[in-house]
Amino acid sequence: QVQLLESGGGLVQAGGSLRLSCAASGRTFSRYAMGWFRQAPGKERERVATIVWSSGSPYYQDSVKGRITISRDNAKNTVYLQMSSLKPEDTGVYYCATRSRITSNYDYWGQGTQVTVSS
Repeated sequence: QVQLLESGGGLVQAGGSLRLSCAASGRTFSRYAMGWFRQAPGKERERVATIVWSSGSPYYQDSVKGRITISRDNAKNTVYLQMSSLKPEDTGVYYCATRSRITSNYDYWGQGTQVTVSS
């Protein structure tokens, strides 16, 4: 059974930094693309960043480029989201997810971790 567990969220002032972690189990983690998503109150969930298992370049949403870095440690089955220069509009629940190699849909999700950026 695939399980994803996010951690590292919290309350931070604008301009501050946070590092989110997502620990995965139940799948050969190194062979799957992993994504970070977020959902702000009253808004739809949006994709923030994706990292593939091969040598491809990560994807970043335009609004976070230059401020957020996604990385992975396959030996630890963990994917990270390093966030800096945080803005109040970065506030939301952040989720990690793993992408199916068959459908290319994100098929397993963590429970989310809250990030709140105060102005």
